[in-house]
Amino acid sequence: MLAALVLVSSVQAGDRHAGYYYPIPATSETYTARAKALDPGAREQRRTRRILFVTEITNQMLARPYSPPFAMFAKGEYAEKLIITALHGDGYNTLYRMRGLLAMLTAYSRATAFFEAQRVQDKYTFLDLLKMLDFAQLTVTDGDNFAHRIYIE
Repeated sequence: MLAALVLVSSVQAGDRHAGYYYPIPATSETYTARAKALDPGAREQRRTRRILFVTEITNQMLARPYSPPFAMFAKGEYAEKLIITALHGDGYNTLYRMRGLLAMLTAYSRATAFFEAQRVQDKYTFLDLLKMLDFAQLTVTDGDNFAHRIYIE
């Protein structure tokens, strides 16, 4: 029991968002992207690019005639950590549902003008898009008990 408390404390110490935006991630993985980050630019430029991406996705969801299935937001000093939180019960509460969400976001991303302009819509995934935007990690949570983290390299 003491070892579990020490582990929880060390995870929370390294992740100030755990326990506030999502539970401590139960699982994690590393995704090695096929894409490369876009022109790096200054940290502030990359931060702005990531925030605009999240704002655009959010605005598109809010324009629909039904409530969004999830909230997406960027955190970290330079908005380098993407968080996706389910807004309805039973959403993304298993690794398989989270992977389904990522598959849906891949399909959505491939239909964007950005992917088409890059001529990569048939090669890259949503996680590759995140790499292009220079996100370092993605945490997906059901907003209740389960979270999964993906480190993007």
